[in-house]
Amino acid sequence: MSTIENRQFKLIARPKGMVKRSDFEFASAPAGEPGPGEVLVQVLYLSLDPAMRGWMNEGKSYIAPVGLGEVMRAGGVGRVVGSRDPGLAVGDFVVGMTGVQDYAVMKAKDASKVDPRLAPLPRYLGALGMPGLTAYFGLLDIGQPKESETVVVSAAAGAVGAVVGQIAKIKGCRVVGIAGGPEKCRYVTDELGFDAAIDYKNQDVRAGLLQFCPQGIDVYFDNVGGEILDIALSLLARKARVIICGAISQYNSMESLQGPRYYLSLLVNHARMEGFVVFDYLARYGEGMQALVGWTMQGKLKAREHVVKGLETFPQTLLMLFRGANAGKLVIQVADE
Repeated sequence: MSTIENRQFKLIARPKGMVKRSDFEFASAPAGEPGPGEVLVQVLYLSLDPAMRGWMNEGKSYIAPVGLGEVMRAGGVGRVVGSRDPGLAVGDFVVGMTGVQDYAVMKAKDASKVDPRLAPLPRYLGALGMPGLTAYFGLLDIGQPKESETVVVSAAAGAVGAVVGQIAKIKGCRVVGIAGGPEKCRYVTDELGFDAAIDYKNQDVRAGLLQFCPQGIDVYFDNVGGEILDIALSLLARKARVIICGAISQYNSMESLQGPRYYLSLLVNHARMEGFVVFDYLARYGEGMQALVGWTMQGKLKAREHVVKGLETFPQTLLMLFRGANAGKLVIQVADE
């Protein structure tokens, strides 16, 4: 029986509106021992993602909700400290769904080995992880951008949006990002190479899109939903493609969700709108990772992480996502490397 203390955040209440500290219990239990085909992983970094808010809700979705009393679901990267599988050895670094805790017993087949010599470990939770793969498959498979087309992405400084815009530039598109605040807008244009950025907190989004997309929007990658989705729908070009990836503006709504009012633009412009989740592309993760790593090595794909130290900070750190307070992929450092 393991005597290693394992701190955990468990979901104990379905959040009403914004997530609260009282929705979780911070408990401690023995770490557990790996069985055949399993590994024990010490979590080093945890990924905080907008999707976590949806996982807390009861009801049908693309993945089962986190059960009350269960460890909160989260992706993480860590070090193997115990193994009963020949494919992974003690000392290997892996990424997978660890949960919000210090240690996780995982099936070895669900833990993907990563190399800290190729990139910092937190990057495997961002541009070289699920957000990067989300951007890759969503933009290229659903958006199908063509050279010289205009691509618009919301939450452009976020973990997914930043990669979307850079891939679009690699493919020869004009890219316009929508982000919150002048610093984030400077980041996507000056560091990531977007052609233009619109500050939704301080600028008129419609006026900005009219200025930077005079021929309309060919591809719109939506991470926010709500009013910004409506504005984009009203400015589509003929045969436009709209990718529904997320709707962070709606996740904490106490009222009914705000649906698109200008959906008839899809009819008028012979456009299409499609939603997806990255798990749809599980069989092709290797292809996506190869491309993302290649572009990173070539200096074409840049990223940054916003690292907050301490597992105990989880509830308040999670709220940073919904306030736009993070600068880059939001990650909690649980333990030293």
